[in-house]
Amino acid sequence: QVQLVESGGGSVQTGGSLRLSCTVSGRPFSWYVMAWFRQAPGKEREFVGISRSSGHTYYANSVKGRFTISRDNAKNTVYLQMNSLKPEDTAVYYCAADWDSGSNTDGFYYDSRVYDYWGQGTQVTVSS
Repeated sequence: QVQLVESGGGSVQTGGSLRLSCTVSGRPFSWYVMAWFRQAPGKEREFVGISRSSGHTYYANSVKGRFTISRDNAKNTVYLQMNSLKPEDTAVYYCAADWDSGSNTDGFYYDSRVYDYWGQGTQVTVSS
């Protein structure tokens, strides 16, 4: 059974930084696409970015240039480094994992419905 455990959320002021971590257990981590989503109150879950098993990353336009996803296969952990945070980044952030078939395009993995495994979520609050 695959388990994802997140950590690193918190409260910061506009312009600040946070790093979220998501540690995976139960399967070879290197096989997975790792994704970050977020959900603000009253809104639908939103794609943030992905890290393919190859290490290739892709980001939503709203976070491009500010957020960076990295992965450490030796530690079974994916990170979301968030810089230049804005109040509109306030949300519960979730990591998710799915088998990386290799043949699917990046766009396939923007949809939260493809993911079988999810973390518990961690709150990020950015104050103005």
